[in-house]
Amino acid sequence: MAKYLLLKHYRGAPDAVNNVPMDRWTPQEISDHIRYMNDFAARLEETGEYVDSQALAPGGEWVRYDGEGRPPVTDGPFAETKDVIAGWMVIDVDGHDRAVELAGELSAAPGAGGRPIHEWLELRPFLTEAPTVTE
Repeated sequence: MAKYLLLKHYRGAPDAVNNVPMDRWTPQEISDHIRYMNDFAARLEETGEYVDSQALAPGGEWVRYDGEGRPPVTDGPFAETKDVIAGWMVIDVDGHDRAVELAGELSAAPGAGGRPIHEWLELRPFLTEAPTVTE
């Protein structure tokens, strides 16, 4: 088994197939989207492939240690990027092909008008071994 992070990127960019911002979805469209996500997670719980997931609130800050005491904090991520990290899911699957299959299915969550939003998902494998340095 291999763990993967599915990092959910909601894009309001012109290249998106279903380019209706979430703040313009009807309450029913939001409910349908959440139901799809919950049903997807429940199905993966039954197969033993679900580990964890969480939706993220808008906004955030960048924090970086500067060596001077309290770390500096800046606003971000910045709204002008048109890309919002909406949440994440961790899965534990037999391999990369299964992870890609599930990511594609999750990307089809419904949005405005019940059409799939074709959400961008960043698929990242978990590090399983400490990196080694060779000379």
